[in-house]
Amino acid sequence: MVLADLGRRINSALAQINKEPVIDAKVLDALLKEICAALLGADVNVRLVSTLRNNVKNTVNIQELAAGINKRKLIQKAVLDELCKLVEPGVEPYKPKKGKVNIIMFVGLQGSGKTTTCTKLAYHYQRKGWKVCLVCADTFRAGAFDQLKQNATKAKIPYFGSYTETDPVQIAHEGVEKFKKEGFEIIIVDTSGRHKQESELFEEMKQISTVVNPNNTIFVMDGTIGQAAELQAKAFHEAAEIGSIIITKMDGHAKGGGAISAVAATHSPIIFIGTGEHIHDLERFESRRFIQKMLGMGDISGLMETVQDLKLDQNKTLMKNLEQGIFTIRDMYEQFQNISQLGPLSKMMQMMPGMSEMNFEGSDELGAQRIKRLMTIMDSMNETELDSDGKLFLTQPKRIQRVARGSGTSVREVEELLLQHKAFQGMVKKFGGNKGLFKGMGAPGMDGSKSSQQQMMSQMQRMMPRGMNMNDMMRQVMGGMGGGGLGGMGGMPDMSQMQNMMKQMGLGGLPGMGGNRR
Repeated sequence: MVLADLGRRINSALAQINKEPVIDAKVLDALLKEICAALLGADVNVRLVSTLRNNVKNTVNIQELAAGINKRKLIQKAVLDELCKLVEPGVEPYKPKKGKVNIIMFVGLQGSGKTTTCTKLAYHYQRKGWKVCLVCADTFRAGAFDQLKQNATKAKIPYFGSYTETDPVQIAHEGVEKFKKEGFEIIIVDTSGRHKQESELFEEMKQISTVVNPNNTIFVMDGTIGQAAELQAKAFHEAAEIGSIIITKMDGHAKGGGAISAVAATHSPIIFIGTGEHIHDLERFESRRFIQKMLGMGDISGLMETVQDLKLDQNKTLMKNLEQGIFTIRDMYEQFQNISQLGPLSKMMQMMPGMSEMNFEGSDELGAQRIKRLMTIMDSMNETELDSDGKLFLTQPKRIQRVARGSGTSVREVEELLLQHKAFQGMVKKFGGNKGLFKGMGAPGMDGSKSSQQQMMSQMQRMMPRGMNMNDMMRQVMGGMGGGGLGGMGGMPDMSQMQNMMKQMGLGGLPGMGGNRR
């Protein structure tokens, strides 16, 4: 995750006060010294760091605190609040209106990742059910239209551009009018960039803006410039009516903290941050959610939002099965499809409290390959086998051999898939039923409210076997995701671990499974 080292250092400092027998001014000063050093290391402005330090000390006045006050919690809350203020612009950004035409114009310097970000934003809204399109009005950079065309085609997003027309204003006008007539809700217009803030760039921006009359103008900024972002943001604000900002190249860069805090200091609303090259590497920015994820506290509301984007509650058969505690092989296949749409596994894990420390970094590609291979095995199953609960393979072992041959895998791999299915099935049985987690799913438990999120997480933890937490369960069920693999699958779960987990959950093992035959 972006600024992961900063989060770990601040977390470590906050954890240190739990070890102190007495919380006094000396302990608070040591904590603030460590936090300030971490922030300065992330390129945050000295003035902003000094303000944070003073505000925390004023909020937590050790000398005046009454006896019985939980000083540790008070300090932790004060630090969290001040970190949120550090990246909080304090301005509400524009929100597209459903059923109406929303024109969004992108501006920025060349090399900031503007064209890629256009497609990312279009894909983000497309996943949420909006009718989205792209217009390439960048005639300055060679290959700009080819790049947008390639990205849009991959994401299956309609686009407009021209190889012959050299006037960007004309292209923008034609593209917007075309898509307006076709009833598109969000029209994203990509414009030219320059290597520096030239008068030509600003003049072109104004001309296109006059013609297309955008509802929101987004300034795309390179996050690697750090504190220099403040001057750049101010310059663009003075030259054009910037509605909001997207900061790119935030995937682990040390200057990312400087860029976000600098832009926030200009009171410019940051709406997204780019965290990689892939189409799903765009995170919605909200100060508290951003800080909570950075500190490993998770982002349950973001996780719920992502899951709701998949419209799982509209799959009536799946919801009915989950409520009844039924989980077929076909259900597992569909969930693997959904996982593929959610984006990288590491990104999903960072949204779950306490799981951001799991080492999924660098394993995303391996995890995608693993899921693809598991789905290939299930593709070789017939309708009867997919709709079964897996017992069919136990009574008729020759089916396992047939599926292995048909999928180009080994008998062992098919057995391991069935073992994983049984583990998932056991969890669904525990979570399902009248008192289960999935009862009424799509209503209270999935409404995204803070109380329902906490209730769901605590309920899941209560259903875990004694001594096992969510971290352990994910490692065992998802197969570790790291290290070498069996049959080229990469990171296959250890059979004894899986069997042991299932016994802990009261499911027993699978008779005759786990042999070494090939």
